[in-house]
Amino acid sequence: MKNITLSLALVLIPLAVSAAEPDPSRFQLERSGDRFVRLDRQTGAMSLCEQKDGALVCRMAADERAAYEGELDRLADRVTALENKSIVNKALPSDAEIDRSIGIMERWMRSFMGIVKEFQSEDQGNALPQKT
Repeated sequence: MKNITLSLALVLIPLAVSAAEPDPSRFQLERSGDRFVRLDRQTGAMSLCEQKDGALVCRMAADERAAYEGELDRLADRVTALENKSIVNKALPSDAEIDRSIGIMERWMRSFMGIVKEFQSEDQGNALPQKT
């Protein structure tokens, strides 16, 4: 799963960076030989960019890539832990929980049946006498 997520991220990052139209004052480009260094003034992140087929393609710097991959691994571990937790939570209830639930349902049913009997008594008291 980590490999798929990482592969997908590696494919989408350059596309997202080149497709997005950021605020022009947000980024600062500096030429470094035949490449560019792009500084994100909002986050402080730096990217290495080069021109390919008339478009500027940017990639994260090595130290940012390591931090990014670390964050991906951390999130993948968290997802796995949450998935495992949800599986554990689907376990059957304990005998004590079942007994408590049955007790609650029994009390409710007795109350309900008491109300039904009261209505039946009232109906019998209000019944008209039979004429035969």
